[in-house]
Amino acid sequence: MPDQVNASSPALGRALLAEALGTMLLLAIVIGSGIMADRLSAGNTAVALLANTAATVGGLYILIEVFGPVSGAHFNPVVSLVMMLRGTLPRSHAMAYVPVQLAAAVLGAMLAHAMFDLPLQQISTKLRTGQGQWIAEAVATAGLLLVILRAPAGKASAMVAAYIGAAYWFTASTSFANPAAAFGRMMTDTFAGIAPSSVPGFIWAQLLGGLVGWALASWVTPSQAAAAKV
Repeated sequence: MPDQVNASSPALGRALLAEALGTMLLLAIVIGSGIMADRLSAGNTAVALLANTAATVGGLYILIEVFGPVSGAHFNPVVSLVMMLRGTLPRSHAMAYVPVQLAAAVLGAMLAHAMFDLPLQQISTKLRTGQGQWIAEAVATAGLLLVILRAPAGKASAMVAAYIGAAYWFTASTSFANPAAAFGRMMTDTFAGIAPSSVPGFIWAQLLGGLVGWALASWVTPSQAAAAKV
């Protein structure tokens, strides 16, 4: 997953378009597959979540492969902010990425609704709150950043997709791990939704988790001097 973007204006414009398309499609995949799974599972939540997971894993892998060379395929404000703090994404780029990701997430929710003949504008009533949920989001996001920052060259797409698929099941929150995803899923009263009152707790946990993941990646990465001795 490349994290360095050329600083020229045309390159930034392409990067923002890639982030917008990637984030919109990611939310459409998550929400749309949730709607389809809910309709076909006859009330079996485990089957619905399994189908939702499979679609998300496949879609995320493809989106990273397609848009990674253009923008880094962040689709996630926490990823963009950590890349900025690491010095691999210019501050001006990161500040442009984040609002684009948030707006695109809402468009992704509306796109999913349009495909399933549902009202375009919705607000979720699904509460997701409590200490366990917040810990789960911190763990999910920390793991995501650790995977992104430690993935060998050329393997980030598969590793990130696989990690998110696993985290759907081992975290109590089903691993949003992304403020843009939480923001977009707030706008759907379907299987994948989250109530607005639950979103701030998720976002704070994700921001904390992102910093923890960055720290862990730094701690487990040998310094150049140490690596030279191996």
